[in-house]
Amino acid sequence: MPSNASSARRIPAVEVISPRAVDSWTHTRSGDPRGYIDSDQLRELWIHTGTACNLACPFCLEGSHPGDGRIPGMTLDDVKPFIHEALELGVSQFSFTGGEPFVIRDFVNILNYASQHRPCFVLTNATEPLLKRRHQVLPLLQNRHDIHFRVSLDYPNALRHDRDRGDGSFAKALEGIRWLREQGFVVSIARQSDEGEDPEEVAAAFRRIFREHGIPEDLAFTAFPDLGTPGSEDGSPEITETCMEKYPSRESRAHFMCTYTRMLVKKKDQVRVYACTLVDDDPDYDLGATLKESMDQRIMLRHHRCFACYRFGASCAEPT
Repeated sequence: MPSNASSARRIPAVEVISPRAVDSWTHTRSGDPRGYIDSDQLRELWIHTGTACNLACPFCLEGSHPGDGRIPGMTLDDVKPFIHEALELGVSQFSFTGGEPFVIRDFVNILNYASQHRPCFVLTNATEPLLKRRHQVLPLLQNRHDIHFRVSLDYPNALRHDRDRGDGSFAKALEGIRWLREQGFVVSIARQSDEGEDPEEVAAAFRRIFREHGIPEDLAFTAFPDLGTPGSEDGSPEITETCMEKYPSRESRAHFMCTYTRMLVKKKDQVRVYACTLVDDDPDYDLGATLKESMDQRIMLRHHRCFACYRFGASCAEPT
């Protein structure tokens, strides 16, 4: 559970609602035509389980904390029609994010259903909510398709990690990682990146910790920059059509998640389709009520997090 200091630093549940220029979807503030992506085939469907979480990290890109309701929790009944529509469209993977998915009452049922149809990918902090559900998670190994868990372990330093995630969360995450690997699940690590870091040195520091705690050293890492809290702007440069001329082919643009992914987001009592995992705080990225109609829409690269994809080739699902 989070420390008192962490619990006190609630992240505002903010969405982008400030007035905008009429043409801001298609043009930058300086009037240049905005860069865009035309979607390809749906390959990955993300399901946002809700913003409730057992931790209250001040940097959380979803603004999650215990009891948060900016995005309500999903149920199996919410998700089933979209799973079948995605299968019809040729989806190859179902992925899950939160909040903390294991806080959601129906999540194991959703994961059980999805993993009977396609491989699944789950973002989790692997602490108390997962550990309490071990008896429910273990039978999922018998399902037709593999489940890959990516665990948030911010830094190879328990004190620095726990400063924001709460006292003891580093040790709990290591316990969760060890248990998942011992059962035979695929596990990788999501970590925070520092300016000017040496990635090999960071990985080596993590692996020393893994050795000390009986965890295999072959876990893959995905490093993320600071993506900001919901509704924030970080001053990132805007992406113009001219910028996108550097990505003239379908192959070179394919690293943008909105080319091949969509995310289900529950808004009040309705499930809506959003462009990707990073833009659910902006209602202009609501692409409709079905996956098929969402794939026919051009995605303008207006959100400040779009620049992370442009600069880093960010993918929320593929570890390196």
